[in-house]
Amino acid sequence: MLTLLFEISCICAGVLLAVTHLDQLDGKSDFFVKIANKLNPFNKIIGFAVLIIGLLFLLKIKCLFFALTGIFCGLLLLPQQMAEIPGIGEYLLKFSNQLKPYKIIVGDIALILGILGLFNINPFC
Repeated sequence: MLTLLFEISCICAGVLLAVTHLDQLDGKSDFFVKIANKLNPFNKIIGFAVLIIGLLFLLKIKCLFFALTGIFCGLLLLPQQMAEIPGIGEYLLKFSNQLKPYKIIVGDIALILGILGLFNINPFC
């Protein structure tokens, strides 16, 4: 059940992060933009879900790449909330800012891994 939730949240995070790239693929229909607009109010919930479940997936050694992808998605979706964590907040904010140039790549990877996981063909978990 937790794996299914992680896969769905990775798909949602991937759409939110890579919407500019996905918009180029679908042409004039704006399919992914419409989905991202509907998911945007749930940005924080998706970010926390991907981050927390990604941290839990670090315990599974064979799911390391999938877990890191989820953690990176969470950090990219929640930069302001990460800054409020006492002690390590400023470091997480700096790391999130360093990840921003790779936002589309991380989103594409999360989307692909989430979809592959739904079909039980994810090679990384």
